[in-house]
Amino acid sequence: MKKIVIIGGGLGGLAAAAVLASSGCSVSLYERNKHLGGKLKPEKLGSHTFDFGPNTITMPHVFDSVFQEAGEDPRSYYEWVKLDDHTANWSADGRRFLMSTEKETVLEQLKVIDPYAYRHYENYLGEVGKLYQLSEQAFFHRTFSSWKDYLSPSLFSAFTKVKPLETMDHFHRRFFKDPFLLQVFNRYATYIGSSPYTSPATFSMIGFLEMVQGVYYVKGGTVKLAQSLAKLAVKHGAEIHTEAEVAEIITTNRRAAGVRLRSGERIEADDVILNGDLLHALPKLVRNEERRVMTDKRIGRTSPSISAFVIMAGLDHHHDSLIHHQAYFSGNYKREFSDLFQGRWPDDPTIYISNSSFTDKSVSPEGSNLFILVNAPPISEKNTASFDADRYKESIYDKLEKQGVLIRPFLKEEKIVTPEDIQEQFGAYRGALYGIASNTKKDTFLRPFNRSQDIENLYFAGGTTHPGGGSPMVVISGKNVAKTILGKNR
Repeated sequence: MKKIVIIGGGLGGLAAAAVLASSGCSVSLYERNKHLGGKLKPEKLGSHTFDFGPNTITMPHVFDSVFQEAGEDPRSYYEWVKLDDHTANWSADGRRFLMSTEKETVLEQLKVIDPYAYRHYENYLGEVGKLYQLSEQAFFHRTFSSWKDYLSPSLFSAFTKVKPLETMDHFHRRFFKDPFLLQVFNRYATYIGSSPYTSPATFSMIGFLEMVQGVYYVKGGTVKLAQSLAKLAVKHGAEIHTEAEVAEIITTNRRAAGVRLRSGERIEADDVILNGDLLHALPKLVRNEERRVMTDKRIGRTSPSISAFVIMAGLDHHHDSLIHHQAYFSGNYKREFSDLFQGRWPDDPTIYISNSSFTDKSVSPEGSNLFILVNAPPISEKNTASFDADRYKESIYDKLEKQGVLIRPFLKEEKIVTPEDIQEQFGAYRGALYGIASNTKKDTFLRPFNRSQDIENLYFAGGTTHPGGGSPMVVISGKNVAKTILGKNR
């Protein structure tokens, strides 16, 4: 029986554990935190429950597939709730645009806001649908172990068709003319921690996921996805250890022989999977002299994605004017991204709010549970010393008040999470939410391989590697690596 050690209990590590355990491997997973799920962390403030990590869930079939391939019914573990009218967007001057999978709902709004977009919306849906289909067929389910993996004729053909040389903003300008609508659809770049003015149009396929396939919520909280994956893996024989930090990957003759825990215990393995932010974890676990490719120098040159400033606010009444998702946009979106990637805190940030109690009162029975997030620059020396988290929080409340969203009079519980907290809690390089930014073609398509070039039987899963950031992609990466170990994947 093949013995696999998995470092990190994020969604990628849990998916890999479930696939491998259900295929008969001996699986041991070690997670340094008390919770499983990585950034998908449950938070409880009084009677208010929050999902810290991803709140907007797409591609539910990806999560379901892990259970189905293990011979299990995912509905016996968790229940999807589809949000047809899923995101209310507000411009700086108070205009509203509701995103919906109901095409007529969108077209009615476009007819008033942007007649050009009204005429071109069908074409837009067709184009983003093509981008998704090409990516799903050619990229998502492929592992990369060396440069030779990029030489596939079918991969090259697909690559030329997914608009790698066009920016997201340029792509969207073909279909939308109103500046506010451009902000709304360009916001998809933040799902991968990048700027719409530099990231490839390839990621505009997210529009297909949200406007056609749909946005979903898991009844009881999206943390149930991580809990369910863990339950599945354990049911099939995996051992999962929390509060068990791995201190070192033990190598012999350029092979991973196992791991050493912080406690000193040594665990042998035939293969090791590292599920986490490679930029942060790899230097801690493998000495620099053993990393001829992923060296400290190379990691230091890498551009991290954006981070986040989060407020979890528990209110004493239900803010029924707030639906499940909403975004309040800055007056100058281009300047906001320029600030973020030059290491500055935006003074007029776009604000996202998740109010899951709108859909599911059980997670916050006494009032709204507002998960308020603004994009933040990755940590650097110039943006940490003088930053005042409380003052920034108050400026966010001020901006929301101008949009008619009152927080302070109803506030009962509150917690702030800064980029430094994200770095410490989740082992995120410079506090980045998505590992490597996708602001260049190289960082988008030539991410670190799923298999180490330095250590033969060390594999990588998570947002830093292929196929990229976002919870569905992370789950796919875990599945891909597991199937590669089993000899079932490309």
